Amino acid sequence: MAAEVLEALKPREETRIADGTVGGGGHAAAILAASSPTGWLYGCDRDGAAVEAAKARLAEFEGRFEIRQGNFADLAEWVPAESCDGVLLDLGLSSPQLDLAERGFSFQAEGPLDMRFDRRQELTARSLVNEASAEELAKIFWEFGGEREARRFARAIVKDRETRPFETTRQLAELIARLSPRRGKKAHPATKLFQAVRIAVNDEIGSLKRGLAGALKILKRGGRLAVISFHSLEDRVVKDFGRAGARDYTFPGGVDVPELREPRAPELKLVSRKAILPGAAEVAGNPRSRSAQLRVFEKL
Repeated sequence: MAAEVLEALKPREETRIADGTVGGGGHAAAILAASSPTGWLYGCDRDGAAVEAAKARLAEFEGRFEIRQGNFADLAEWVPAESCDGVLLDLGLSSPQLDLAERGFSFQAEGPLDMRFDRRQELTARSLVNEASAEELAKIFWEFGGEREARRFARAIVKDRETRPFETTRQLAELIARLSPRRGKKAHPATKLFQAVRIAVNDEIGSLKRGLAGALKILKRGGRLAVISFHSLEDRVVKDFGRAGARDYTFPGGVDVPELREPRAPELKLVSRKAILPGAAEVAGNPRSRSAQLRVFEKL
């Protein structure tokens, strides 16, 4: 969604943009090209391989960017407060991560149960699947994957690992396929479970919540935050963040009781009421983009 991102952030000369999920550098390159010759980009990614790929791709813009390996949840720790005209967060899994069997994100090919964005961290999918209790696994499968068979799958995993620990993606996927045969269904029965394990391993929802708050800190007034999400759980967090920021009141606790509302100045403006979706041409050229949703907010 490069065109939509450029339209949302409007990079130009002198602007400073933070790309919290720089990936292979595609969006970053478009932003730097549009803001030539003096625009600046802060970039980070949890994946060390992505950071190196981005640096190589952005070589022509040398001297106009700073890229670090790290979580976008920590952007506010090194990017100066209120210094950015725009922040981009392109959430989820990248194609290179999904396509490399050795990263362990996909059940389509045999690979180790890894699923770490940052391979420096200790927690892996293998340790989670083999060490978490049935109750913990069921909660992960339901909350992060919406898996209706969460409890049954969790119990089966705990029972199976007593005989042999789970080591590979195919081993886990085959167990789920035996428990819930495909029978003509389009999606593999392990799809939601793999998504849930990946989200848990990388603390994606916690990182997203911290990252959204951090983005607000580093944005100037009038600066824009653009977030691309790929599943309903992410999008709900982003949408709720925007709605809360755009309200002209606050309330104590977690429940909005009209009688307890206290007036305050809103922090955000919703640039578009509804999520922006990829065009037909992009979906045709990149089928994985079909579930993408872009939401844009402006700091007041």
